[in-house]
Amino acid sequence: MRSLILKMHISVDGFVAGADGAIDWIFKTTDPEGRAWTVETISNAGAHLMGSRTFRDMASYWPKASDAFAAPMNEIPKVVFSRTGLAATATTRALEDATRLEPGADAPVSAAIAESWTNPTVASGDLSDEIARLKQQDGKPLLAHGGARFAQSLVRLGLVDEYHLAVHPVALGRGLALFSALERPLALEMISTKTFKSGTIARIFRPAPLEPG
Repeated sequence: MRSLILKMHISVDGFVAGADGAIDWIFKTTDPEGRAWTVETISNAGAHLMGSRTFRDMASYWPKASDAFAAPMNEIPKVVFSRTGLAATATTRALEDATRLEPGADAPVSAAIAESWTNPTVASGDLSDEIARLKQQDGKPLLAHGGARFAQSLVRLGLVDEYHLAVHPVALGRGLALFSALERPLALEMISTKTFKSGTIARIFRPAPLEPG
């Protein structure tokens, strides 16, 4: 049985994106050491899990990219969670920020990379049931990326086994909050923490039982 890891960039006040979906603050507070941590995290995944809008963003960006993130993003299988399939959606602010601040190369797209993005596994059933089915399979951990609403649902339903959070030294004041859908307090046990020169802190948590009140 494999675990589900939720990897997110998050502000110090708990937001994964601004109110308009902006993520430019992530790129402005990232350094090479932090990038290496992220590359290691995504490289250890057995499958990338994401909502349909995040998938469309990534499918528009990663196939032609050539940086250190490109290989694990392109080569590892994808699972897209959508009840309506993979209908085209409008460009999001997150994709606009990524292409403006981290312009990718125009690398040639191999048949294998194209197949990875054009024919992902689509999970359209009940979220808890779909995650349980994936966890029962053999292999490396499942790595969930988002978007925000997909991540909020995973948190609310208690499906996350580990939180890999890159906490950036910025307060947004308002935006899309990772833990806003919780119906009760969620106790977390911190497994590790690492501070980068940019001030971003990589923190890994696991759910822990709440102490009796």
